[in-house]
Amino acid sequence: MPEFTVLDVVAICWAFVWWIGYTIFADASPRRRNSISAHMARNRHRWMEQMLQRDIRMVDTSIAGNLITGISFFSSTTILVLIGLVALLGYTQKAIETVATLPFAAVTTAGVWECKVVLLVVIFIYAFFKFTWAFRLSNYCSILIGAAPDPSDPDAARAAARAARMSMMSAHNFNRGIRAYFFALSALAWFYHPVAFIVCAAWVTLVLYNREFRSHALEILTGHH
Repeated sequence: MPEFTVLDVVAICWAFVWWIGYTIFADASPRRRNSISAHMARNRHRWMEQMLQRDIRMVDTSIAGNLITGISFFSSTTILVLIGLVALLGYTQKAIETVATLPFAAVTTAGVWECKVVLLVVIFIYAFFKFTWAFRLSNYCSILIGAAPDPSDPDAARAAARAARMSMMSAHNFNRGIRAYFFALSALAWFYHPVAFIVCAAWVTLVLYNREFRSHALEILTGHH
């Protein structure tokens, strides 16, 4: 069995508490109504309402295509990251020796090192599933845009609402994938020292909070700037 120290266990538990806690706070608490994601969701709904008014919807398909391209980039990048992490398992001893040369680096065993790599693999697999589902939802949204009726159709408003909700679901899953990337970056610090992992997990959560609830972009959306 890998010889984890008490500090290792504390670090991993600490990181997941921050990750899960922030996810609940950002996605399920009353504060979510004031987040940048919530404001963008309202703008997605306005987009679909405006889409109905256009006879030729090339602008809307172009926007949807750009969103799909961004999601596709992260999906492909995640696969490359996973390949690199699996390859890293074959160089465990050499990697341990390299990190050991850094000042104040924690001494670790091969078993613990491999567990750290596996943790990153699990995080990036989670991110991959989120990105691929967001990719599919974006494609579904594009189809709904193409299938949207004329504004005079009795079902037009409901069609726009369905397309908006599909776009919001895609954005929600994409945000979850991006969040996994942030916490994966904090997990990289664990290779150096558990204390570094603890600090980085809290720092990443603070960065996510500031960007979601206190950023300059949010001030622009709310008209406070």
